[in-house]
Amino acid sequence: MDPTIHESVRRYYGEMLTTNKDLKTDACCLPEELSGRVRAIMAQIHPDVLDKFYGCGSPIPPALEGQTVLDLGFGSGRDVFVLSKLVGAAGRVIGVDMTEAQLAVGRGTLAYHAEAFGYREPNVELLEGYIEDLASLGIADASIDLVVSNCVLNLSPRKDRVFSEIFRVLKPGGELYFSDVFGDRRIPARLASDPLLVGECLGGALYIEDFRRLMRSVGCLDYRVTQRNPLTLRNDEVIRAIGMVRFQSMTIRSFKLDFEDICEDYGHVATYRGTIDEAPHHFDLDDHHRFETGRPLRVCGNTARMLSETRFAPHFTVQGSFETHFGAFDCASDTQTSPAGSGDGACC
Repeated sequence: MDPTIHESVRRYYGEMLTTNKDLKTDACCLPEELSGRVRAIMAQIHPDVLDKFYGCGSPIPPALEGQTVLDLGFGSGRDVFVLSKLVGAAGRVIGVDMTEAQLAVGRGTLAYHAEAFGYREPNVELLEGYIEDLASLGIADASIDLVVSNCVLNLSPRKDRVFSEIFRVLKPGGELYFSDVFGDRRIPARLASDPLLVGECLGGALYIEDFRRLMRSVGCLDYRVTQRNPLTLRNDEVIRAIGMVRFQSMTIRSFKLDFEDICEDYGHVATYRGTIDEAPHHFDLDDHHRFETGRPLRVCGNTARMLSETRFAPHFTVQGSFETHFGAFDCASDTQTSPAGSGDGACC
């Protein structure tokens, strides 16, 4: 690991920024589309946590009751505490961060949030350490139901180790759901180590094709984009340095499952039961698969696994098996799209 990058990030978020209003671009703090349930919980979050939180999305999926969740680079803890409420008293949330100043904010409000949510004791554990080395923090193989991260993975100098660790700690069928900044090209080395650009989540932004290759290298052959937003660089200094790169924030999900590297057709049909509290009328798996309650839809084999071999299984009826193969899934004639657009993963 590169101690220079780690120290640069620690100084930027621990010393140079007082609140999220000090950021020079919106890359690390984009406006978010939050569900009504999350907005209601946000009203219970301590104001110090909100002021010092930096993120580029809302990586908080539904159906989390009783789950064990790991937040990588939790910062002041906003998402950690929202997740604490969503998993309930029977669930557990673990946060990992390396910045002492941010850790202090989160740890200082543990009791506050437990009381606000009506818990006898906190269901949150905040650990100081590196997201590239979760084993040293005692996070065991196949022990986590959901890994989330909000605009942090770009800050790591060893992204290969981060993703390897993620898929080590996930249970079979567990989910990775994260928001981060991506570029349309590789960032030049001289800019990738610039303290300002790194701190603003631009220097370490992943080139989307390198991300695809990285996911393949850890055995994940299918990921889905759930949301994307273009970033505007409004700071002249930043524009002069890196204005040739087009950046976007994306929220991405994948699962620890046995995927194929393209969409294959086995004749599966999936029907959403409408039983997720936050989604009574439809469920969006990604930005091009919207399942209306009670309406059967043809799906590829990978999508069938996402719905039948994960925590979403009780909420779907998936018909079909993998006994008969009908060739590649015909995404071109697929009509199950939502207004958000198309994705970049293996499917469609």
